[in-house]
This record gives sequence, C-alpha cells and structure tokens, in this order.
Amino acid sequence: MDLWSRIKEYNRTLLEMHIGSVFYGLVCQMVGAFFVEDQGMYARSLWFGILFATISTIHLYRSLDRALDYEDRAAGMMTRSYFVRYAMVIVILLLVSITGIMNPLVVFLGYMSMKVSALIQPVTHRLCNKLFHENE
Repeated sequence: MDLWSRIKEYNRTLLEMHIGSVFYGLVCQMVGAFFVEDQGMYARSLWFGILFATISTIHLYRSLDRALDYEDRAAGMMTRSYFVRYAMVIVILLLVSITGIMNPLVVFLGYMSMKVSALIQPVTHRLCNKLFHENE
C-alpha cells in the first residue's frame, strides 16, 4: 500500500487537525523569528508543545471512539480521559519549568495548536477536499 492510500484511509478529521497544528506551528515559528533571541530554545519548545498537542489529539480521538461503544458509561469515560490529558499537561509543564530545558510558555503556546487547529478545521477540511479531489 502506498503512502497516498494510507493517508486517505487515516481518519479525516484527525488528519485535518494535524495539518492545522503544523500550519499553526509554521506561523508561530515565522513570527518568533522576528521577536525571539534564543531561536533554538524557542523552536525546541514550540515543536515539543505541538508534538504533545498531536499526541493529546490522538488520545482524545481514541477515548471518544472507545466511549461511544459504551453508551451508558460514555460520560464518565470521557471525563476520566479529560483529566488524564490535563494532568499530563500539568506534569509536562512542571517538569519543563523545573528543569529549564525548554520554555514552559512556548511549550504551552505549542500545545494550544490543538485548540487553534480545531478552530481552523473547516479551512483544512476544504483544503483536504481539494487535495484528495473530493466534493462535499
């Protein structure tokens, strides 16, 4: 199976969210190039946050998919997965703050790509429709 076929089989909304995160990261990287002194620290922190947001998005998707199979316990399962994700955000930001290996504010800026990509998902959806030659 070639790469193009595998991309088409991938969950479309998740793919569109990932494309939105990368776009957000590129915009933040370009803006940061003009205002940040330590480019290496900024880039490392930003892309780590975006990677963490991507992992959180996958966790959200899998949690939602799993919860839909259990109608009676779905709300509780989603609440637990929500707390797991945000506990991980707290742990990661605390570790980054304590160790000083990355800038916690920039890591959080990267993590916010999850929120921004959800907002621009209609745009990435239209882009993916053109890319895959689909109409909706």
